Amino acid sequence: MTLLRAEFTSCGSLLRELQDLWDDIGETDHEKDRMILQLEQECFDVYRRKVEQAKKHKSDLQRSVAEGESEVSNLISALGEQESLKLVRKPNSSLKEQLAAINPLLEDLRTKKEEKIQEFLDVESKIAKLCLEIAGSAQQGPPVLPQLDEGDLTLNRLGKLNSQLQELLKDKSLRFQKVNSHMKAIHELSTIMSIDFAKMMSEVHPSYGDLANSHPKSISNDSLAKLARIVQSLKQEKKQRLEKLQVLGSTLIELWNLLDTPTDEQKRFDHITSLISESVNTVLGQACLALDVIEQAKLEVQRLNILKASKMKELVLKKQNELEQIYSSVHMDADGDLEHHMLIGLIDSGKADLSELLSNMDDKIIKAKEHALSRRDILEKVEKWTYASAEESWLDDYERDQNRYSAGRGAHKNLKRAEKARILVNKIPSLLENLTSKVIAWEKEKGMTFLYNKVPLLVTLDGYTVLRQQREDEKRRLREQKKIQEQFAAEQEALFGSKPSPMRPFTARKPLGQSSNGNTVGGTPINHRVSTPLARQAISSSGKEKKDHVKVGNAILVNYVALPKEDSLLHNNSSAIVSP
Repeated sequence: MTLLRAEFTSCGSLLRELQDLWDDIGETDHEKDRMILQLEQECFDVYRRKVEQAKKHKSDLQRSVAEGESEVSNLISALGEQESLKLVRKPNSSLKEQLAAINPLLEDLRTKKEEKIQEFLDVESKIAKLCLEIAGSAQQGPPVLPQLDEGDLTLNRLGKLNSQLQELLKDKSLRFQKVNSHMKAIHELSTIMSIDFAKMMSEVHPSYGDLANSHPKSISNDSLAKLARIVQSLKQEKKQRLEKLQVLGSTLIELWNLLDTPTDEQKRFDHITSLISESVNTVLGQACLALDVIEQAKLEVQRLNILKASKMKELVLKKQNELEQIYSSVHMDADGDLEHHMLIGLIDSGKADLSELLSNMDDKIIKAKEHALSRRDILEKVEKWTYASAEESWLDDYERDQNRYSAGRGAHKNLKRAEKARILVNKIPSLLENLTSKVIAWEKEKGMTFLYNKVPLLVTLDGYTVLRQQREDEKRRLREQKKIQEQFAAEQEALFGSKPSPMRPFTARKPLGQSSNGNTVGGTPINHRVSTPLARQAISSSGKEKKDHVKVGNAILVNYVALPKEDSLLHNNSSAIVSP
């Protein structure tokens, strides 16, 4: 205001000076008034312009302050800052002061915004790149970033984007693991089956063929699906190849056994036959399932089949001999000569299918083995019975030997054997009963007669039981007869007294274990009239001799005991018994 008053004073002084000049010039009052009015109008215009400029400047400052405050408010809202405009304004402050206070905060907020925008762009670019990799479009160029919403640059939104990024990174990691797992499985299967791994991978995706890993591998859903299909296909192919080789290996072993192939020749195919017992998961050898190996096995099978056809007659006869040996080992009926003649005639006629004939022979052998196995338990008991019967016969001969207690060579061994034989003979009835029940159960189960060397075993057992009973009855009768003789001799001695027995010429007895004809077994004579139960299969009833009744009279000597007579009778009766 002081400057304005000074300005007005200066203007008044100039106006008086101008009036003096006009007086000197001689201007009229009318001209003076007109020029003064003109000057006043010009001064008014100048002041008016100044006022308008001041108003405009004030308006600009107000607008700048308002825009600054609005931008600050928007930035604070977008950035999620905690500052408030109340901290910016000061009471009774001019517009310039307000603007001066806003500008530093505005610059700081703008800087923060740029930083936030860059962070958002970095995160979103990574998200977009990962999405392209997962979608399989990474090779098509850089990712197109979405339009950034600058109105929301808060930490909350940035955190959500970072969470999305972490999920995508985790998904990428899992996909890489799946890719590596599939590629590892494909490599192992390719090595086992001798397949070009690099070529197969390049066909799935070019990045998989880069073994140097100079380019990132594709992790798209399509690539993963292709890898999974290849793994499944290779596993199926591996299973099929293994099954082919197992069938070929089994065929090779069968042909080798049929053709008696040397071991050295068989060893060339150990890499094939060793796969027979392997499972799909345990086969890991390099190139062990290659097509070359399968072709090698096929060619060898073809060669052996040709050789087999030329030796088929020999093989059929060999199978027949094997069948006869099985029958013979278990005492089954087999007419070998007739079967041989029939087979030879059938083969020579050319009407028989040798492969089918050989297959039928294999079936017969299998059935014969099963039948023989079902007879095994009974045959073991038959062997025990046969042995026990033989020991029984030996024991009979031993007990008839008058020199069995002499101190001859091997006498103590015979005594031990006799003790064991008596124990075994006592078990014969239970052994027969058990064997008979076994045979009956077998015949009931099989629906056929149990033959032993072409004779029903039950018939043999029944015959042996009858014959043994007859022998026991005969022994009992002889013992009773001996008892009567001893009783009669004792009575005679009591009546007449003892008399010296007639003198007989001295004859040196042979020690136990010797015989006049040299037939001894362990010091005991062999009884050729008694055999084992299965040595003869029929019961002979015509060999029993008639026995004369012992006539007892007063003429018999008192001191005579007919033990030799009784012993002779036992011996004669035993010789009349024929074992089954």
